[in-house]
Amino acid sequence: MRVRVIKIGNSQGLRIPKPILEQTGIRDEVEIEVEQDRIIIRPVKNAREGWDTAFRTMAERGDDEPLIGEAVAEAWDSAEWEW
Repeated sequence: MRVRVIKIGNSQGLRIPKPILEQTGIRDEVEIEVEQDRIIIRPVKNAREGWDTAFRTMAERGDDEPLIGEAVAEAWDSAEWEW
């Protein structure tokens, strides 16, 4: 599909047809990068997307144990911090 580069203020831009936006999931924000002679436009994803499922899976597997035992954490808190 061909589109024209248009003037937008002191910049230039493209009008992206609605069906293309719907196919890609692009809504409000995008990430843009250049690779060789191509402009890559990606929808911005939520940084924490998928965390709910990952945490639920960890809990089901029993992988959600603390990395440090509670006694070690308490000892470090009382010895290392000055209030």
